[in-house]
Amino acid sequence: MAQFSKPRSGSKAIASTKKTFFTQLSMRAFFTAITLFLLLGTKPLFAQPQVSAISKTPLTSLEALNLFIKSTQSGRAHFTQIVTTASKNESQTARPPRVKKSQGVFSFLRPEKFRFEYDKPFAQSIVADGQTLWIYDPDIEQVSARAQAKALGSTPASLIASSGDLSTLERDFLMTAEADSENLQWVKATPKNTDTQLHWVRIGMATNNAQVQLVKLEILDAFGQKSVMSFDNFEPNPSGLNASAFKFTPPHGVEIIKP
Repeated sequence: MAQFSKPRSGSKAIASTKKTFFTQLSMRAFFTAITLFLLLGTKPLFAQPQVSAISKTPLTSLEALNLFIKSTQSGRAHFTQIVTTASKNESQTARPPRVKKSQGVFSFLRPEKFRFEYDKPFAQSIVADGQTLWIYDPDIEQVSARAQAKALGSTPASLIASSGDLSTLERDFLMTAEADSENLQWVKATPKNTDTQLHWVRIGMATNNAQVQLVKLEILDAFGQKSVMSFDNFEPNPSGLNASAFKFTPPHGVEIIKP
């Protein structure tokens, strides 16, 4: 039977803290960005672009995002994530930024379910089932379970999740088109509240024959830590991906921590 406990200072808790890819601050910013991405598709955010089948006019980045969120309610992709910490100058000694690389499979079901299955450099599962955010480290046999809304904290994303009204998004985030780069079209979401732990999110998309594919998600937190997720083999609306894919049952015998 799984054992429930509160956070402690034992070896497993310390190991879990050392292994995590994110600080508590940047983790909250990261999940806020993911939630923002999921919520984009619950209702049209922009006026619908009139795209003709014979039109040769390229979509703008905002139109491309709108087309993506209109047509993609679920998805699955392989990802590579690179997290870069901000460089620091402590005691007049500059410390270069640290870079951590990981990879795995990302899947989502709008508006509030997602799953990250990391396989490198070590196995880790992060599952949001709409109610609970689960983080499972199999090699140390430990699961962290937190209320999903609490894990996001008092962020614009949590406000949207509780109200379900995307007019809140437009009040709290400035959505802007950016210049094309890396052969991608980009949209940037910047919180209007400067006190938020999320600095900005950039969404990079590739458009081919009026089909839009998610390629990159860039996230910058308030401490200057940047996370770049690159997606390969993206499957929009894959068959069989439903709510059951986002259920998590702690394995037998693991320690379950509820902060």
